[in-house]
Amino acid sequence: MNNTAENHYDASDIQVLEGLEAVRKRPGMYIGSTSSRGLHHLVWEIVDNAIDEALAGYCDDIEVTVNKDGSVTVKDDGRGIPVEVHPKTGLSTVETVYTVLHAGGKFGGGGYKVSGGLHGVGASVVNALSKWVEVTVYKNGKIHYIKFSNGGHTEHPLNVIGECSIDRTGTTVTFMPDPSIFKETVDFDYDILKNRFRELAFLNKGLRIILRDDRTDKKDMFVYEGGISEYVKLLNDKKTPIHSTIVHTDGKEDGVTIEVAFQYNDGYTPAIYSFVNNITTPEGGTHEDGVKNSLTRIINNYARGAKMLKDNDENLQGEDVREGITMIISAKVPDPQFEGQTKTKLGNSEVKKVAANIFGEGLDRFLMENPDQAKIIVEKAITAARARVAAKKAREITRRKGGLELTHQWGKLTDCSSKDASVSEVFIVEGDSAAGTAKDGRDPATQAILPIRGKILNVEKARLDKALNNEEIRTIITAFGTGIGEEFDLSKLRYHKIIIMTDADVDGAHIRTLLLTLFYRYFRPLLENGHVYAAQPPLYSIKHGKTIKYVLNEEERDAYLASLPANTKYDIGRMKGLGEMDAHELRETTMHIGTRILKRIDLNDAIVADETFQLLMGEEVEPRRLFIEENALNVVNLDI
Repeated sequence: MNNTAENHYDASDIQVLEGLEAVRKRPGMYIGSTSSRGLHHLVWEIVDNAIDEALAGYCDDIEVTVNKDGSVTVKDDGRGIPVEVHPKTGLSTVETVYTVLHAGGKFGGGGYKVSGGLHGVGASVVNALSKWVEVTVYKNGKIHYIKFSNGGHTEHPLNVIGECSIDRTGTTVTFMPDPSIFKETVDFDYDILKNRFRELAFLNKGLRIILRDDRTDKKDMFVYEGGISEYVKLLNDKKTPIHSTIVHTDGKEDGVTIEVAFQYNDGYTPAIYSFVNNITTPEGGTHEDGVKNSLTRIINNYARGAKMLKDNDENLQGEDVREGITMIISAKVPDPQFEGQTKTKLGNSEVKKVAANIFGEGLDRFLMENPDQAKIIVEKAITAARARVAAKKAREITRRKGGLELTHQWGKLTDCSSKDASVSEVFIVEGDSAAGTAKDGRDPATQAILPIRGKILNVEKARLDKALNNEEIRTIITAFGTGIGEEFDLSKLRYHKIIIMTDADVDGAHIRTLLLTLFYRYFRPLLENGHVYAAQPPLYSIKHGKTIKYVLNEEERDAYLASLPANTKYDIGRMKGLGEMDAHELRETTMHIGTRILKRIDLNDAIVADETFQLLMGEEVEPRRLFIEENALNVVNLDI
């Protein structure tokens, strides 16, 4: 551990901003929600404190354990929270940090130069939303202990409970979420924890994070000496890289650190993920803008210098040079300012120039030193530019003059009469038979029907220009009204519910997957903003007397049959497809707002989603075969 003068970290580094009264009354203001996402946010807040120590250079190991009783323990080997009496509160500094909102090293002058944690609310909010919290601090050769209960009340004041080696430092926190706050669930999901800790280990080179689950005896350890370069390697693992070297650049300017790693693959979709102080920034921001601008400028300069672009050729555009790139951008910013609806878009104007300078110098050097790989990269961008020109011509076909002017493609849509997008919904159905039944069963005021023929083009294996030449996809673009890809405009969406309504069988699932692949690659804001749904048609009908009961699966079927009187005579029908239902049945089971069940398709983790789509729909067959073999025993509702 570093014991220089910079190791100064005591009560004077902790600044108190305000009290803690409102947290339990309005938890959503502090952790986003009280759903599973908010529950896991508690872990992120405590781990962020340990990460802050790592960023400052004082923490090498973090251990997170989900205990058998459902509590979570986070242990680090940082400097340990200061234990002295805080001059402003008159309480021990540990108690101050855990009972006063916005009290922490990230607000003081000498605690941390760079800090993670989006809201800065940290430990006190975790305490407020827990049944109990125990904190043990190893510092100055002593073991300090404090316990809180019932939403942040000090039950056991800070006391020395033992001695330890003078070299041992760090903080151990155990908390039990309060089920009266987290009414939906208090069960931590191992995979959610695992994905986030893997990400944090990539973003903090050399930091070791150990995750244990004592409920199931699962254990994972994450440590990556190559940092984000190893992250890019993992993301490209199921793709085919077109050049051997993962390009890595980093540097520091005006207190801002920029680190970028990238590698191109033979695909067509860019995968760019950016972070600020370990916080994911899905909306991008100035750090991402600086890198993107520099990528376009440097590749154009190289292409002209190498005569790969002639004097009269147009410059390559941003979308050309980003085709097939997998890139991680990590910025460490002393005072990050976030904007955007979700507060995950970096707004610091000075960071754009710094990012452009640092990345531009590194990229320029790589291209000059590696002409063979540079040639491959530029040639891919030039090919993408040609496809972009072709796509532009194809895109024109999808544009309508004057709003709802009909074309022969547009004529496939049976539109609703409402022009209010907030109450309008469109059902995408497969085949003329199902479409006819759906038209008869719909509410014509608010429900539109868009039939498609069979399995649409798999866009995971095709460029945009090919997608735009596909009649089914053009019809979808025209119906939605938003445009596609770079031109996408959510404000022009004509239906706030897009409902995929396919048969409850393997073919139906395949069509649904193809549509979701299209939406994810070219209409992603639809998923991010919760506009995409999957209809849930029944799998069985149960008739007894004059009663007809529709159920979604075998479990519901068996439960319903068990509820009937012992001598009830009944008939069970297997619903083969939407086209076999009459209009009344389809309306009552699948389309009517009062009786239907819809499943909203959320996009919680873009990186995991990207990996999944690539695995299931990409060119590489072997990873898909392995996935099927590993998950074959988990398959339910298989049509055979």
